[in-house]
Amino acid sequence: MRNLLAIGFIWVGCALAWTILGSTLVARSGESSSELLGEVHALWGSPMVQEPPTALYREKRTVTETVSVNDAQGLPHVQTVQREEEVPRAAALERSSLEASLSLEQRRKGLLWFPTYAVDFRGQYVFVNPDAQPQELEFSFPLQKDSVGYDGFAVHDAAGALVPTSIADGTARWRARVGPGERTSFSVGYRSRGTERWEYALTEGTGQVRHFSLLLRTDDARVDFPVGSLSPSRHAATGRGWEGEWEFESLVSSARVGVALPGRLNPGPLAARITFFAPVGLLFFFFVVGILATVQGQRLHPANYFLFGCAFFAFHLLFAYLVDHLPIAPAFTLAAVVSVALATTYARLFVGWRFALRELGGAQLVYLVLFSLTFMWEGFTGLAITVGAILTLFMVMQVTGRVDWRQLGLPRDPVTGAPKLG
Repeated sequence: MRNLLAIGFIWVGCALAWTILGSTLVARSGESSSELLGEVHALWGSPMVQEPPTALYREKRTVTETVSVNDAQGLPHVQTVQREEEVPRAAALERSSLEASLSLEQRRKGLLWFPTYAVDFRGQYVFVNPDAQPQELEFSFPLQKDSVGYDGFAVHDAAGALVPTSIADGTARWRARVGPGERTSFSVGYRSRGTERWEYALTEGTGQVRHFSLLLRTDDARVDFPVGSLSPSRHAATGRGWEGEWEFESLVSSARVGVALPGRLNPGPLAARITFFAPVGLLFFFFVVGILATVQGQRLHPANYFLFGCAFFAFHLLFAYLVDHLPIAPAFTLAAVVSVALATTYARLFVGWRFALRELGGAQLVYLVLFSLTFMWEGFTGLAITVGAILTLFMVMQVTGRVDWRQLGLPRDPVTGAPKLG
């Protein structure tokens, strides 16, 4: 019983050490996350949301007003006056035919990876003058203001001629005269960069979208869709890439369309998760090694368990700091080799190579290495650990099924090794 209490105390101490290490990793990743995200946005731009263009014209109208004026004697009286004013009216966006191509590039800063991309955008827009008179339409194409650059930005008319534009306050503006009820079309194109996701806002707020189509291509098929966005009408993998198309004839919505790009496994948060759950793996390891040692007549002292726990901790400590300098796979492999070598070369001194390599080394591979690998299998970690626990129970039941537990504590004959019953 005293041995069990001592082993339990050792396990609690190891769990406390892992909690401290995991908290350090969380602090390192968390403190740098916002700073690094700001740096990445400054270099590559923030997540892009492209808004549709708008068109306005000024309609003149006569306004009749009743005003109070003073006469020559200073007495007030009512007078009716008329004046002309210009009222802004919107010209309808009749059709939007858009294409965008995204090229993904993973960028690492500190312990974090960020999905960045280059976008090539081309859009053709058709507007209608709803007035019965020719109007001078003023077109506005929104540009993102925060840390976004636009290369090759150009506007062309229906004939392909370059349209002069003025850019101010995050908006490109140009003018064109359009006859009554006539349609006019413009093409807008640019190349830019962003991070994490690219979206297109169908309208400003809730509105109606007519004759809309967007063809979006990426060079990575593992795309997702941002929360609250509309899924594509059609999509398919194209080799290593992906292609999606959104088509709407007449849609009333406030949602956006677009994609969220996949990110790599971040080493900082991964190391923290593995570290926080390490006590679970060590508990399984102590349990299985203790059972196997008892069944095979190997006597392990609590001091042995303490050093086994230290070998476990060496894996997480080494991995936590190797990922600063190495990719995840080499860092994980090197830390695992060091930890297993520490435990097995130590155990062979008092239990022999066979038990050290087969039972103890095998248990360490399962409950340290494979247990930690499950955290790289996103979405299946819990299931993998559950299956491992059930298989562990099955193995222990099979190994101990024929053991007479009543005889394990009895003194043994020094010659035959059989328990002394009398």
